[in-house]
Amino acid sequence: MKKLSLRVKITLWFSAVLILVVALTYFAVLSVSRQVIQKTVKDSLITTVTDNIDEVEYYCDIDFEHISNDVDYYIEYNGGYIEIDDDFLREVNQVYTSLCLSDKSLVYGENPIVSKTSDLELTDYSLRQITIDSTIYYVYDRRLTLKGLEGLWLRGVVSEAQGAVQLSSIVRMSLILLPVLVLLVIIGGYLTAGRTLKPIDRISEAAAQIRQGNDLKRRIDLGEGGDEVHRLADQFNEMFGRLEASFLSQQQFISDASHELRTPVSVIMAQCELTLEQERSPAEYEEALEVIQRQGRKMSRLVKDMMYFTRLELHPERYEKNEINLTEFVEDTCGDLAIIAEKGIELSCDVQRNIYFKGNKGLLTRLLSNLINNAYRYGKDGGFIKVSLKSEENNIILSVKDNGIGIEPSELQNIFRRFYQADPSHTGEGSGLGLAMAREITRFHKGEISAESKLGVGSTFTVTFPKNIL
Repeated sequence: MKKLSLRVKITLWFSAVLILVVALTYFAVLSVSRQVIQKTVKDSLITTVTDNIDEVEYYCDIDFEHISNDVDYYIEYNGGYIEIDDDFLREVNQVYTSLCLSDKSLVYGENPIVSKTSDLELTDYSLRQITIDSTIYYVYDRRLTLKGLEGLWLRGVVSEAQGAVQLSSIVRMSLILLPVLVLLVIIGGYLTAGRTLKPIDRISEAAAQIRQGNDLKRRIDLGEGGDEVHRLADQFNEMFGRLEASFLSQQQFISDASHELRTPVSVIMAQCELTLEQERSPAEYEEALEVIQRQGRKMSRLVKDMMYFTRLELHPERYEKNEINLTEFVEDTCGDLAIIAEKGIELSCDVQRNIYFKGNKGLLTRLLSNLINNAYRYGKDGGFIKVSLKSEENNIILSVKDNGIGIEPSELQNIFRRFYQADPSHTGEGSGLGLAMAREITRFHKGEISAESKLGVGSTFTVTFPKNIL
């Protein structure tokens, strides 16, 4: 062993470890295969049925001429129409989902054992195991509770054999591919070790300087050349570049996440503190819980919504627009955010009645929340925020006004840039993404956003939406 080269020793060591890991992996898969089958099948069933709940909606009336090119499916029900989105998964990986009535009669979807489960009662949130012809099936029911969908259920069905087939296929593929992969990795490792163990003192020195200085902008400079050492140095430089980009991206994501999650967390904490200050009536407790529930749901969507910011720019057609009572929407949003009362700032709302608008409610919530949150962030102690909504002849005007610190005139043209912050003293409070997102959301709704501000006096952000524009 002592006479072997370092290259061979390294190859033997990592080959032994790799083979051991593969062997342990096989053993673990075979040992827990039954549990894996059951959990995978059950989780897939519950996830599919839960996802399909959001794909069923009810409308009192529908303009069929307007939706003539719509790929969704419509069913007349309860004096109105059920819309089943084209994303409704009737069957995925042999998980079947059906829409049925309380008497278990099928309305839409698929259920391969519908005739043999007719006596199986519908039970909300119930995951049950039944055996039919020596085959184990799992059945999961969910009641639809939205207005207009009363009496409708989603029933999901999946065979345990489906998971067994998938796992068996994976095991067979693994038995073939993993040994080949191990062999390829060993060969590749042997070749890589040979290249790596060439004289690389300068590379080690440069890498150590980068590590000690924590400066990912520095690069390894070996001058011109095309041999193995120079190519390795180029790979290191490319790796450092990617690490730098990944590190900056991670920092930005964390900052964005903190920025977005701050508001709902503050609302929940403020509502809890306010409610617990003294004894409340049942109605007040119920109202407080509704606020907390609404904000909790917002939190669960925020992280996912952040990832869709780019999709809003590249694929805006994926965001559905529905008719919204903009008056009630603005009042509800202001009511939630007024609880924050940060810095003693008073948030008031002045809205014109019965203003309706065709838009995406989730995006509009983000838009208004970002504007109000900015007003809180840059507001003065004891100041005010005034939100107004009015309808003009051809436009709907939404504005957020504050008497905060204001913005330099020279900065106004830059504030809607991504990650830009006009006031360096507030750098730690946000990501600089809020106004950029507000602009993208406004553009999505064919509107315009502008800002007026005087330093030390305050700012007014105005969003103008055209009427009747889809």
